[in-house]
Amino acid sequence: MNFSNQLDFALELDASDPLKSYRDLFHIPRHHGAEVAYFTGNSLGLQPKSARAYVERVMKDWETMAVEGHFYSKEPWWEYHEKLAAPLASLVGAKIPEVSVMNTLTVNLHFLMVSFYRPSPKRFKILCEEKAFPSDQYMLQSQVKFHGYDPETAIVTVKKRPGENVWREEDLLEAIESHGDTLALVLMGGVNYYNGQVFPMESITAKAKEHGAFVGWDLAHAVGNVPLQLHDWGVDFASWCSYKYLNSGPGNAAAIYINEQYLNRTDLPRFEGWWGTDKGLRFKMEPNFTPMDNADAWQVSNAPILAMAPFLASLDIFKSVPPEELWTKQSLLVSYMSFIIESIAARAPFDIIILTPEHRGSQLSVYFQEHGRAIFDYLMSHGVVTDWREPNVMRFAPVPLYNSFKDIHTLGKRLEEGINKAILT
Repeated sequence: MNFSNQLDFALELDASDPLKSYRDLFHIPRHHGAEVAYFTGNSLGLQPKSARAYVERVMKDWETMAVEGHFYSKEPWWEYHEKLAAPLASLVGAKIPEVSVMNTLTVNLHFLMVSFYRPSPKRFKILCEEKAFPSDQYMLQSQVKFHGYDPETAIVTVKKRPGENVWREEDLLEAIESHGDTLALVLMGGVNYYNGQVFPMESITAKAKEHGAFVGWDLAHAVGNVPLQLHDWGVDFASWCSYKYLNSGPGNAAAIYINEQYLNRTDLPRFEGWWGTDKGLRFKMEPNFTPMDNADAWQVSNAPILAMAPFLASLDIFKSVPPEELWTKQSLLVSYMSFIIESIAARAPFDIIILTPEHRGSQLSVYFQEHGRAIFDYLMSHGVVTDWREPNVMRFAPVPLYNSFKDIHTLGKRLEEGINKAILT
C-alpha cells in the first residue's frame, strides 16, 4: 500500500477498517476535552467499558449472597477462573487444559521454576537474552543462587552483535548449540520489551529440545500482541501478565501454560496448595494432595474474583474478533506508523531511528539522537501518550482493538511540532 501523511488518507483507512467499532468498547482518556492518541497498550491496556459491569456483578453477588456466592451465584466463584481458560488457550495456541489463571507473572515464573528448573552438576545453565526485562533477570539470578550456583556461570546471556539493534536468529541457535548438554533451561521473553523484537519462538524451542533442555517463555509482551502456537511448537511452559494487550487492569492476575505432557505427572515436583487439588475432593479437606488433571494443578490459592472480572470482560471482547482481522489491522497500523516516523526522520536535523525489526508486533521503539526527552514531554503535554526508556528511546504501541489511523496521523503531527520546538529552544 502507498501511504500518505495526509489526514484524509488516515480517515479513509479508518472508514474501511472492519474493526473500527471495537474502539467504542473502550474508555479513551481525554486531554483538554479531546481523546488522546494512546500508544502505551504495551504497558497498560485501556479499560473495556464493560469491565465495570462485570465487577459490579461480583459485587452484587457478594452483597446479596455473601459466602454462598462461591457456589450459587450465576457465575460461581469457586470455578470462575475456568471461564478464562478457553479464550486464553485460543490466544496462545494451546489446549484448554494447558492454561490456568493465577497469581502474577513473576510469582508464576518462580512457581514454574520449581517444576522446570531442576539443575544437576552437569546440566545447570539457563539461557536468556541479554538485558531481559529486569524482573526476569532478578528471578533467574535468585533461582540459580537458591540452587547453589553462581549467576555468572549459570546464566548464559545471548548478546546482540556490536553495532546492531536486534538479535540474530542464528546467534540464538548457535548459543543453544554451543552450550548443549549443560543447558537445563531456555527461558526468554517472546517479545523483547525494549526493542519490540519478536523472537523466533518455534525454532528456539525446537533447538533447545534437541539438546534436552526445558523451554519456557515470558509472554508478557506477546499474548494479545502476536499469533502464538505454544502447543504445536512443543513449548514446555509459559506465563504472561494480563494488563498490557489483554486490557485486564493494573497489576491484574496472570496466566500460565503447561504442555499437556506434564499434566497428571507424579514425578514432576511443584509447590502445591488447596486450589490445585482435585475439584471433586477440594472441600473434603483430605490431608493428601490429589492434583487437578489440568494446569489448575499448579494453582495454590483461592482465585481473586474481583480481579478476574475485568479480565473476563476483556477476553469476551477478544472472543468476538476474527483473528485474521486483528493481525491484518495490527500490521497495517504499525506499517503506517513506521511510514510516518520515517518520513519525519528524513527531515530531522538529527538521527531518529526505528530500532524494531520487521519481526514485530504492535510496538515500535524509536531512538532519538538528540532532544528525546523534550520531544517526549511535548507529546505527553499535547495528548499523545507514549513511554520513555532511558537513555534515548520512546516506545509506541498502536493496538488494533482501539487505536485508529487518525491517532497515528496525530502522532506524526505532534512529533514534528515537538522536534521543531526542541530545536528552537
